[in-house]
Amino acid sequence: MSRQNYYARHQAREREQVDGDLVAEMVKEERCLQPRLGTRKLYFLFKGRFINAGIKMGRDRLFEVLREREMLVDPKVAEYPTTTSSTHYLPVFENQIKHQQFTKPNEAWVADLTYLRVGESFLYLALLTDKVSRKIVGYHCGDTLETVGCVRALEMALRELPQGVKPIHHSDRGSQYCSHE
Repeated sequence: MSRQNYYARHQAREREQVDGDLVAEMVKEERCLQPRLGTRKLYFLFKGRFINAGIKMGRDRLFEVLREREMLVDPKVAEYPTTTSSTHYLPVFENQIKHQQFTKPNEAWVADLTYLRVGESFLYLALLTDKVSRKIVGYHCGDTLETVGCVRALEMALRELPQGVKPIHHSDRGSQYCSHE
């Protein structure tokens, strides 16, 4: 390494350290006002101030600076359960209702899961809704996210279905709806 290169790198490292300290102070001041403000929003908020101060720092470098100083905001703990898991290896069917117009009831049913908070725990509600009339044609409420709730909601809807009618069953392709059951 040449002497010139060595001193240039040394000077650049010192400049990065000074810039990092300055940015950390700016972030501390802003976090006093907005404690949960994330790094991406901070970057866009400070972009103009960086230019005025002569700081050359991109978003990824800002993440590095805050990570080194342990100033990244911890992700918030979810206050609600996740009902969809699309990371599975079960068979997934093509979206059959994407470009279709429906005009009559029982042409397409839309399925989904939601949760209901009960004290400290949750109940899970599987719903099957008619796409046109928005009528709930089947439902099941249980204390688990297992496939059985979705199957029971479907069975309930099928009991009320007129003879010879075959609606399209549409869902968000979560593991409950793609299961072999």
